[in-house]
Amino acid sequence: MKKLGKLATNEAVSAWGARLDTLVENKLTLSHDAAELHLYETFQQAQLIQLRFNAPVMTSMLSGRKVMHLREMEPFNYQPGESLLLPSDRLMQIDFPDATTHDPTRCLALTISDEFIRETIAELNEEVPRVELVDEWQLNTDNYLLQNDPEISSLTDKLIRLFRENNPFKTFFIKNTLRELIVRLSQTQVRTGLLHQTSQHTTTNRLAYIVSYIRDNITRNLSIDELSDKACLSQSHFFRLFKSELGISPAQFILTERIRRAKTILSDPAKSVTDACYESGFNSVTHFSNAFRSIEHICPRDFKRQLAGLN
Repeated sequence: MKKLGKLATNEAVSAWGARLDTLVENKLTLSHDAAELHLYETFQQAQLIQLRFNAPVMTSMLSGRKVMHLREMEPFNYQPGESLLLPSDRLMQIDFPDATTHDPTRCLALTISDEFIRETIAELNEEVPRVELVDEWQLNTDNYLLQNDPEISSLTDKLIRLFRENNPFKTFFIKNTLRELIVRLSQTQVRTGLLHQTSQHTTTNRLAYIVSYIRDNITRNLSIDELSDKACLSQSHFFRLFKSELGISPAQFILTERIRRAKTILSDPAKSVTDACYESGFNSVTHFSNAFRSIEHICPRDFKRQLAGLN
């Protein structure tokens, strides 16, 4: 790796106050009993930099762009807002096509002991079993790429702060934050399977069946009583399990599905905002507009105008 010269030292600045020994994958490592946090910064373009860890690892992009080369996957852009789970001893080869001293690439790599992951998942299955007894919570670390939701982003930010601070409760706080992160990641993987591979699970998982039923009947007025009856569960049990595995309440899910359908309708130049309203299950244009804005942070009319401008 190229060592820093005098000019580079003056230009390259670490975001974490770490000593700069190299322009490529300069690393600050912080340790805990169950995990290590590695903070990386790269200040110049580079290709096929090799990296591997001796424990399961979650990497997250903080700034800039990488191109990742992993076994059994086509090379892909890796950008902020994304995380990648890998098993121990998995080789990564990394390109840094855009990194400069003024616009470095920054990421974290969080290694967590196999034993700590197993203990956390075992306790999760014991305390909060999944809706189907044949299914279990697990954490898939085999080249698993995910979009960070707000909870996962918040937890990774919190871990960076906890690892770096001087606090007598530091070890305790890190351990509990790691446990929550493992649970959130497991929830994300289950939710992704139920929402994006629904047809594969409709005959074996009641929640997958309910997701499919909601989508097929999205324009109808769907009640918790009807949905819990279809799932053969009490209302309270259905509500708790739905939120546990999908991360949102049934009512919130129905709303997001209606907005998703409305966006598809609005993309049709022949359809109006009123068409999108009633064809996605709303019975009031005002209610539709308010709901659309609450989720998409833009009113449906402006959303349609933006699509027209892009086209």
